Amino acid sequence: MIDVDVARRVGQFSLNVAFKNSAGITALFGRSGAGKSMTIGLIAGLARPDQGRIVLDGRVLVDTEMHLFVPAHERRIGVVFQDSHLFPHLGVKQNLLFGRWFAPRHERTLSFDAVVATLGIGHLLDRAPAQLSGGERQRVAIGRALLSCPHLLLFDEPFAALDMPRRLEILPLIETLRDEFKIPIVYVSHAVEEVVRLAAWVIVLDNGRVTGQGDPAEVLPSAASEDPRFGGASVLTMRVGKRDAAYGLTELLHPSGTIWIAGPAGAESACVRIVVKATDVTLSAAPPRGLSVQSVLAGKLARVEAAGPLAIVDIALAGEGRLSAMATRRAIDELGLHPGDPVFALIKTAALDERWVGGAG
Repeated sequence: MIDVDVARRVGQFSLNVAFKNSAGITALFGRSGAGKSMTIGLIAGLARPDQGRIVLDGRVLVDTEMHLFVPAHERRIGVVFQDSHLFPHLGVKQNLLFGRWFAPRHERTLSFDAVVATLGIGHLLDRAPAQLSGGERQRVAIGRALLSCPHLLLFDEPFAALDMPRRLEILPLIETLRDEFKIPIVYVSHAVEEVVRLAAWVIVLDNGRVTGQGDPAEVLPSAASEDPRFGGASVLTMRVGKRDAAYGLTELLHPSGTIWIAGPAGAESACVRIVVKATDVTLSAAPPRGLSVQSVLAGKLARVEAAGPLAIVDIALAGEGRLSAMATRRAIDELGLHPGDPVFALIKTAALDERWVGGAG
């Protein structure tokens, strides 16, 4: 269990953050400058709070009232930054073994060979960091953090410097840390897709303050919508259904209907989350027929908010959850839709990015 309640002021910026995490991944989410990395630095012991308290598994790491501050190297916390920060004068194997040095012998529960095999870096052991790609360097950085057998892992935007193929290559590794190694993780990101796929709990930061926290499906839609037109999105929690092998599709089941996505989405009956952009939702006042769109969710129109010539539509889905859609005000008027009316949301499979579909953390 990590329990954080800290405050710090740097220049004109003031941070005041409190949250707890007992298992899985807790994401610190917010735009650049919100205070995410500063919070990570305080947990890691890279900076001191002006006031507050940090407790990890019952061990007090910081308590300003008691003038207690455990130095970073004694905290048993692994950190992975945007830049891997590998030691350039050491080979990959030596970088990994440096992490092992921080783990007391009686607590070295993760073997060197198991970590190397899990991360797929056995063929890199004799190389120098300068000979590695960005994705390979991050794998080694994760391995170094793991081999310290940490009580907590901190990820500070680990994909910020990586291209999309490398990000998608490393994401499953972080899921492995979450699901198999069972190490609590605090994960910093401003990418909603990463958070939806990985996290079980989200802390939303804005200007150094916690503005929301909870399940990703509940707190991310409003937090992620900086641009009401192109930034609007919904997060739906669904269950994996049957796989249509003939067409390479997988059905995702929701009380309000079915969404089809391209490719696999995990084991049947598994719980997953999916991001649906408001601009990818088409509305119908009646059950659709004779269309190529086969993903349809039923609900009731909860609210319509005008945005110039456009309208932001909030749909209360049958069973549970909400879905945002974007349409013109004229289309809403011509459909004759009003709050409380039944409505059907149509979503194109081709518009959904199945690469970001992930478990419920």
